[in-house]
Amino acid sequence: MMTQEHIQVFSGTSIFVNRLSFLLDEAGIPCLIKDHVKSGTLSGFGNPINNIELFIFDNDKEKALPIIENFQKEISE
Repeated sequence: MMTQEHIQVFSGTSIFVNRLSFLLDEAGIPCLIKDHVKSGTLSGFGNPINNIELFIFDNDKEKALPIIENFQKEISE
């Protein structure tokens, strides 16, 4: 059985990460969010507010790429 690897596809603020996660979820692509801001606060350390990462399975990369590219165009305008 082949194991699935997670790859980071985006990092940013909570609002952007959650929005992209929603868009990927709508397309049936499961996501994993690592919130270093929240975990840093809980452990007593400060972290930059845009230190939240979004991961997907490597085998979903091809399907996710157009969604991620469109999202990045949308937020850069």
